[in-house]
Amino acid sequence: MNKNVLLLAICQGLITTGNILLVTIAALVGQALSPSEGFTTFPIATQMLGLLFTTIPASLIMAKMGRRVGFSLGNLIGISGTVLGFYSLTSSEFWLFSLATFLIGIGIGFATLYRFAAIEASDNPATAISTIMASGVVAAVLGPNIAVWVNHYFVSINYANVFIALSALYCLALALLQAVTFNEVDRKKTQPHSRSLKQIISQPKFITAVLVAMVSYTTMNLLMTATPLAMHRHGFDLSASALVIEWHVLGMFVPSFFTGKLITKFGQTHVMTAGALVVLGCCVVNLLGVTHWHFLLALCLLGVGWNFMFISATHMVSETYQEHERAKAQASNEFLVFSMVAVSSLAAGWLEAVIGWQALNFVAIPMMLFILLIVSFYKMTLKRFAISH
Repeated sequence: MNKNVLLLAICQGLITTGNILLVTIAALVGQALSPSEGFTTFPIATQMLGLLFTTIPASLIMAKMGRRVGFSLGNLIGISGTVLGFYSLTSSEFWLFSLATFLIGIGIGFATLYRFAAIEASDNPATAISTIMASGVVAAVLGPNIAVWVNHYFVSINYANVFIALSALYCLALALLQAVTFNEVDRKKTQPHSRSLKQIISQPKFITAVLVAMVSYTTMNLLMTATPLAMHRHGFDLSASALVIEWHVLGMFVPSFFTGKLITKFGQTHVMTAGALVVLGCCVVNLLGVTHWHFLLALCLLGVGWNFMFISATHMVSETYQEHERAKAQASNEFLVFSMVAVSSLAAGWLEAVIGWQALNFVAIPMMLFILLIVSFYKMTLKRFAISH
């Protein structure tokens, strides 16, 4: 096992643990403090906006100053967000809490590039991506359970003490980062000709990868964010919601142990197709009922489907640029993907309140059909290209 990939995977696991911990309680905090139902998931949306606004600057900062400085800066901003989050919840300040999640989102925005740093540090991109994503298994168990454990043993106003635990996770990740040896681009070395951003993003492979990542992440985030609200509306408590989120995140990351092998054996497009079909299965389960088992099984399927699509898309997009082009290519990919994720976070609470949980699942179905269409079109393009040559 590559030491640097392993350390990056641990750091990714700690950041993801914090993210899942935040997802577990943020909607419930919003429900308690927001001025109206439409703002229930606003703190989650501001987290995603923080992530979105960071995607381009993070890549540019790392291109200029290196991966270590960039990741460390992101962690420090995330830590400042956890401190502000603690203060805002002890003061019951909704808008201040939303600012705190915005800062945490900035920290997470820097951390989204861990998977690309792992690719750069490894000779086997598919395995590196899978290792990084597999670290989320730790997050699946720790994230929701830390939220429940802290809330049970260290009861505080609006889950404020949870943010002390969140701060500790980020501090540990910051410390471990200092031991990673990054594969930096030598900025003193004369670089070969770099294609324009338009040339990079207009490649059919880049377009397909970004669209699959964008739609799969948006769909997953929309249903995941609305789930604690839907469960609360149907009479389930925090521990019940936390268990569902835990199984959802296990679904997101456990397949990572073999997704890389599936991509190598069957190809990116086949794994993407399988992922879309699994998420369609999730929607069907959600439409069949609202018992705890329906929520748990559906959200687990949602995680598995997202894993197949997102890892395949990440692997595909990494093949569309050269090393000296990585900053602008990765920045474009992250901005396009997380812009839609931010919109879904803001819309999730409103949609769940206005149209209801089951109607929300009907919204997700055409999104998966769109992915199947995009992948089919890309495969047809490859066949036409092969025939013409």
